[in-house]
Amino acid sequence: MSSPFITYISNEQHYQKVIQAVFDVKHDLWIGTADIKDVYVKQNNRVIPFVKVLADLIQKKVSIRLIHAKEPGSNFRNDFDKYPVLFGGLERVLCPRVHFKMLIFDMHTVYIGSANLTGAGLGMKSMTNRNFETGILTNEVAIVKQAIDQYDELWMGRYCPSCKRKDFCGDRLDK
Repeated sequence: MSSPFITYISNEQHYQKVIQAVFDVKHDLWIGTADIKDVYVKQNNRVIPFVKVLADLIQKKVSIRLIHAKEPGSNFRNDFDKYPVLFGGLERVLCPRVHFKMLIFDMHTVYIGSANLTGAGLGMKSMTNRNFETGILTNEVAIVKQAIDQYDELWMGRYCPSCKRKDFCGDRLDK
């Protein structure tokens, strides 16, 4: 087990540290984001869509869950459609009430912050085009556990029965 750490992350460090943590996932990756767009990343000196990274992880038997608040744009969908393994291998839920930004890596490390899963938030945008983002990356057990619990409660549909946004939700979790 590694030593506990809490790292403050700002701006382009999101790309350097959070995306690198995605590449290093071995078993489980849970992603929560309000917005999701066509993010591009570097891998072995090539620029690739982030969804290819997810597809590669699924082929390595990594379990991936994605909760997002709205349908992604056509550019994301075009990239997504190039990787058929995502159709059945990526567990996905759309919940219009999700506003948190969270990535849980192998159930032992979590990113919690302001960055959506977009190029300006986590992707390769230049320093003059990036959003100003902030967050923490930690393996502190108590924080990771709380993040897992919050994510899992939403994933399991705990809030669906009393939700007042059902008319906007195509992925009811309590069915």
